[in-house]
Amino acid sequence: MDYPTEFIAILAHFSILFSAPTWKKAQLLVVGALLCPRQRTVAAILRVMGRRDERDFENYHRVLNRAKWSSFAAGKILLGLLVRLSLSPVPGYVIFALDETVERRQGKRIKAKGCYRDAVRSSESCVIKCFGLKWVCATILIQPPWCRRPWALPYLTVLAPSKKANQATGKKHKTCIDIACQVVLSTTRWLRLQGVSSRVVFLGDGGYATIKFMQTCIRTQTTLVCRFRLDASLYDWPPIQLKGKRGRKPKKGKKQRGLKQIAANPSTEWIRQTVYWYGGESKEIEYVTGKSLWCKQGCAPVPIRWVLIRIPETGRVEAICSTDLELAPSAIIGMFVMRWNIEVLFEEVRRHLGVETQRQWSDLAIERTTPCLFALFSVATLYGLSLWKVGKLRPTGAAWYDKKEVTFSDVLAAVRAEILRKRNYVASGSMADTTKFHEEILSSFIQELASAA
Repeated sequence: MDYPTEFIAILAHFSILFSAPTWKKAQLLVVGALLCPRQRTVAAILRVMGRRDERDFENYHRVLNRAKWSSFAAGKILLGLLVRLSLSPVPGYVIFALDETVERRQGKRIKAKGCYRDAVRSSESCVIKCFGLKWVCATILIQPPWCRRPWALPYLTVLAPSKKANQATGKKHKTCIDIACQVVLSTTRWLRLQGVSSRVVFLGDGGYATIKFMQTCIRTQTTLVCRFRLDASLYDWPPIQLKGKRGRKPKKGKKQRGLKQIAANPSTEWIRQTVYWYGGESKEIEYVTGKSLWCKQGCAPVPIRWVLIRIPETGRVEAICSTDLELAPSAIIGMFVMRWNIEVLFEEVRRHLGVETQRQWSDLAIERTTPCLFALFSVATLYGLSLWKVGKLRPTGAAWYDKKEVTFSDVLAAVRAEILRKRNYVASGSMADTTKFHEEILSSFIQELASAA
């Protein structure tokens, strides 16, 4: 079985994590996961790869539930490959996005599951909960040459077991914030080892607006941009103390007006500006900004720059904040809008890569399978960039759909087409009794086959 050379060159970076026999099986599982049209089970992969008659099929399952290799080390290698692209949407910055997603799973053997809010099915007025596994996904934002909006490419996905599951196993419970802090520490350490000198920014939703997470970002000399609470307690900086004055030094000054009061005050001077908005479009908004100390009982104050945004059409008010006090408000708004691309990622991996269709029951296999499927999104995009350079990647529209930008479905179809072309048709010319297709007909046939899959 032969694979495209450029694709193997990408996978070869991960070969140091496996033994030689395990690496051969791991390559087959990766290629099969890309070619599978529906479920991403090991049995489905063996069928699509023509291995339905393999007697040692259990050895392929052992790659996930028994073999010794580290998905954490694989995330470090994948981050190095993505950083080398130098396709940051903001020059001089390396931008990351963090968020949680729930993988709907049920079963008595799945120990780490819990009952969570289903963000896909819930709305502001109706909350729907489901049983499943919660994952903390870390992604890096790149600007592909075929699309106006940035893409969020995952490099590290960590399981967050429920509190009840940790109590049952006697383990210390780690919240999503605890895991996110560890992700930030590991990411910054990996970037230093790779010699990255750009400024690092992490994007998050309102769940990451915690003093603990902000202090972690400040300690690692990175910037956090996230949604902020409208009812937060904001204070001035402490006054300068006279030299020789006895007593404890104050950590905060006078209390400032709340963000709700600022938004409701008719004398507030709003600044109108056109900024980069969702969907790659420009939008005119109004904002007001300021610098404050955010304090909570029992925690040290954190300096932030807050930005209060008002949409003129609807009058809706939202707040975002940044731990970098010198970052311009327009830059804070533009970076926060980029966070939405991780939500697009969650939809793409469910629709095209079969997340929530795997059926592993082993604890180790559960911890590995979903991160591998998320990482497969980044691997396919890396190969898609090499196909774009040689003109083999283009949007597949129709007469009724004038598609101008490449989406992940186009990337996956192009990757499948190259794998099928290399795997099934390259060596046919050596047979004397083989009738060869015309190159244009063959390329069209392979492209239609990949799109149908």
